Amino acid sequence: SVLYKPISDNNEKLINNILKTSEKFFRLISFIFILYIILLCFVYPFFISNSFNFIFSVSLIVIIAVSTFAEYFFGITYCLFLQAKQKNYIVSIVQIIVYILSTISIILLAQIGTSIHIIKIVSGLIFIIRPLLLNYIVKKYYKINLKKADNDFQLKQKWDGLAQHIAYVIHSNTDITIITIFLNLLEVSVYSIYYLVIKGIKSIMLSFLNGIDASFGEMIAKGEIDNLNSKFNMYEVMYFSVCSVVFSSTIILITPFVKIYTLGITDVNYTRYLFGYLLVVSEYIWAIRQPYNELVKSSGHFKETRLGAWIEVLINIFLSIILVIKYGIVGVAIGTIFAMGIRMIEFIYHTNKYILNRNAIKSLKKILVVIIETAIICYLSRFLPYLDNVSYVKWFFNGLMTCILSFIIVIGINSIIYKNDMKMFYML
Repeated sequence: SVLYKPISDNNEKLINNILKTSEKFFRLISFIFILYIILLCFVYPFFISNSFNFIFSVSLIVIIAVSTFAEYFFGITYCLFLQAKQKNYIVSIVQIIVYILSTISIILLAQIGTSIHIIKIVSGLIFIIRPLLLNYIVKKYYKINLKKADNDFQLKQKWDGLAQHIAYVIHSNTDITIITIFLNLLEVSVYSIYYLVIKGIKSIMLSFLNGIDASFGEMIAKGEIDNLNSKFNMYEVMYFSVCSVVFSSTIILITPFVKIYTLGITDVNYTRYLFGYLLVVSEYIWAIRQPYNELVKSSGHFKETRLGAWIEVLINIFLSIILVIKYGIVGVAIGTIFAMGIRMIEFIYHTNKYILNRNAIKSLKKILVVIIETAIICYLSRFLPYLDNVSYVKWFFNGLMTCILSFIIVIGINSIIYKNDMKMFYML
């Protein structure tokens, strides 16, 4: 967020100072990450000792960690610069290239029967290309010279940002950790398959958020609050429309997909409708709160929202541990829903009161519309002429019908409720 104003003012000296300080800070984080991996290597294998030997588990942890270390050590600073510069397409192109190369390598290596370790090593080395390439692009094409930076320059709220990032990492890994400790690897497998779908959906939603923090950040840096309110209001309507279509469809389609994906696997029951619904709802809440999260980042309000990040973590851990014992992975999903919901309320309250200077009721009304649309879609989907989901082709046609139904309902309702906003969007 601190880069928006100097980029807007074309202040090269301040940009270099910020990037140099950021690089030093993220490299410190990368070394903290190494300590975390060392701790994980000594602790985690004992929870899965009945399934894999110690050397196998530790080596796999280290291999998987390499690309994350490289991201923090070499590239994350320059990724943030490109985002602030509103050049997200560069990051996206590099990301797509890396994903394609990784996917091709995994398929080829799997076909010749290569071990999981070799596959992960090759995939990890390919992912190292991303931070190195972003580092090179920024330094070469944007006149960035960190040797000219002031080594004594300090970034405000960097430790608050780190505290929030640590809280986010803990929160993101709470579910899988608790399932591993309190249940077994078969339940971990069930969770992982469902989350594979969720991960894809999150990637879709993140594509609608790319660059929006930079746009909002520039308005905040220039003090254009009225313009920010107008643009954010329209963005809420458009983004929530996408959320309604995507997540309503996912609620209906996720378990039928998993059913086909795991056809023939009998080690554990993968058909968990209730778990599928709850997992999608938890990520639905995550998606709904993202525009407000982007505003918080754009305005640099890390200190003001730090407490909420840790409250979310503690609620998630506390509730999930209590509920997992009796309800299994369903209990973990319920704990996540409560934690994410409370954090969402904090984001909505904070951004409306301290950034947008408006009544939070405006946002809550939009979220109520999202809930109503989702309920209508889920109810009416019961009357669609579904075929039995026994193949990917049939599932695809079922999905197509569901998405069309979702789109018609969302556009129809929003065209009535948000008539002016929809007109403004069509005029863009």
